[in-house]
Amino acid sequence: MTFSDDELERYARHIVLREVGGPGQRKLSNARIACIGAGGLGSPALMYLAAAGVGTLGIIDDDIVSLSNLQRQIVHKTGAIGHPKTKSAHATLGRINPNVFVDEHQLRLTKDNAADILRSYDLILDGCDNFKTRYLVNETCAKFQIPLISGAITQWEGQLSLFDPANGTPCYACLFPNEPAKGLSPSCAEAGVMGALAGIIGSMMACEAIKYVAGAGQTLTGEILIHDALWGESRKVKVTQNPNCKICAKYAQQ
Repeated sequence: MTFSDDELERYARHIVLREVGGPGQRKLSNARIACIGAGGLGSPALMYLAAAGVGTLGIIDDDIVSLSNLQRQIVHKTGAIGHPKTKSAHATLGRINPNVFVDEHQLRLTKDNAADILRSYDLILDGCDNFKTRYLVNETCAKFQIPLISGAITQWEGQLSLFDPANGTPCYACLFPNEPAKGLSPSCAEAGVMGALAGIIGSMMACEAIKYVAGAGQTLTGEILIHDALWGESRKVKVTQNPNCKICAKYAQQ
């Protein structure tokens, strides 16, 4: 693949990084990455991945833009209220980088459609807002050996990790085998969330994706990063694969 003059100038600050260079930028241009949710986490992640020149971005979301979203979901503008988030996000990404191809999936993932949609991508970012979808995405990624970057936020705290059980690291279910009891993990609507925290964690998710695709540095496989924005503290916790995991152990035997 040969870069055009426009692309060379657009991606110049990546290309001069020795950890990325021309080969890494080519990998980004050839990559297919899907993002579950075009909300608080998906907004900055999608915008930075589009700016980075990821060849194909999939957006999976069945929601429409509401006024309460705009405090943190920066991919959407006031004029997009009432419109599907996939279309609103698509329009913004096109303004950032018209060279990126965007796949819109205006739907909610279910057991019936998850496999057909997700297995066409090289990497999945999960920024959804419910545990049912998180477990479904994790199982689908484990089954088809697709690496998964998962992020979550609430109030002032966020966390993320890269799950890649096909290469000996944990899956989401290794860490969280069961959905928390009702009331223990309230939604952003119930508990609140600091808007810029979504930008911090969503940008970190994009950074992990860029590193993974370009083969740069050390990704968060085998670790979970926890960020406390209220006190300005971050820490990483080592995590290991559960040999008895009901998800990744099952697919490792197939």
